[in-house]
Amino acid sequence: MSAKLIVHTDGGSRGNPGPAAAGFVLDDSDGRRLAARAFFLGESTNNVAEYTALVRALQAASEFGAGRVTVFSDSELLVRQINGRYKVKSDLIRPLFDEATALMSRFENCEVRHVRREKNEDADCLVNRALDAERDIDETPGAPSSARDASSDPSGPPLRLGVLISGGGRTMVNILDEIRKGRLHAEIAVVISSRSTVAGVSRARDAGVPLETVRKKDYPDVDAFSRRIEEVLAAAGVDLVVQGGWLCLWKIPRQYENRVLNIHPALLPSFGGQGMWGHHVHEAVLAAGCKVSGCTVHFCTNEYDSGPIVIQRTCPVLDDDTPDALAERVFEQECIAYPQAIRLFAQGKLRIEGRRVRVIA
Repeated sequence: MSAKLIVHTDGGSRGNPGPAAAGFVLDDSDGRRLAARAFFLGESTNNVAEYTALVRALQAASEFGAGRVTVFSDSELLVRQINGRYKVKSDLIRPLFDEATALMSRFENCEVRHVRREKNEDADCLVNRALDAERDIDETPGAPSSARDASSDPSGPPLRLGVLISGGGRTMVNILDEIRKGRLHAEIAVVISSRSTVAGVSRARDAGVPLETVRKKDYPDVDAFSRRIEEVLAAAGVDLVVQGGWLCLWKIPRQYENRVLNIHPALLPSFGGQGMWGHHVHEAVLAAGCKVSGCTVHFCTNEYDSGPIVIQRTCPVLDDDTPDALAERVFEQECIAYPQAIRLFAQGKLRIEGRRVRVIA
């Protein structure tokens, strides 16, 4: 009996048209993963990406010698067009449709079925990683490490972090500790400090990590300041930017959109915004009579303490708390939350959907 393969495909674009990617995962009938690939397409449409995913998946199934193939896609349009329920009217889609149907005819049996998006998470996750990285990703078992999404694979190269600090650097030290204990598959590629005399600078030097001081006052405007930060990050090959006690607003460049995390010592959206940092936050929490506080890890935008929330952890506010005492209790939660968020990012498990972040199991 000929081999039967199960395929899940997905395509997506950020904008229509916009940056686009196509991906698929291919399993045998026993559920063993045979291939998992995503392709960055540059500027394209969502429908072109969906069809490209189908074509690439069918090509891969043919290479594996499949006789019977069942394809699952969460694109209702594609499924209905392939199955003859809708006509193909787009000149962009027609060549891909023709190629897909020609490939399907090579198999003894080939079905294309619709599946709900939550049942298509593996393919969807690959597509989002390719979009984030703006490159192809190959997570096929045995694929060369250079082609894999190294940040999600403990056997591959570690995730390269750029840490931004403006003070004592305790968050940086916590991340270094997690790395040294083997709990975080990452390395600090560079530390950028907005001040030259803070304790965090000495701690970075003592740890032997690359250090750059980029002071806002040394640049004529925020654009020049931001460009310098981008230059340092790019030169260090940073995959993810991690702000830890960073007090300067900078313009996040396109290449680092959805790749900058921040941790705030309160439960956003409360007690956030310009001027709300350090003890100012804890004093405000106590003055408001809150019974709980905590920390928030979120993706950054070009506004203070704004952006989709990844993780929040809470702690009690005690009747006799001082700002110092509350700060220490919150920091204990920060030491748990930030490494956890970085791990989730490295594993490709964070999906941004508007103002929300979905954690993929």
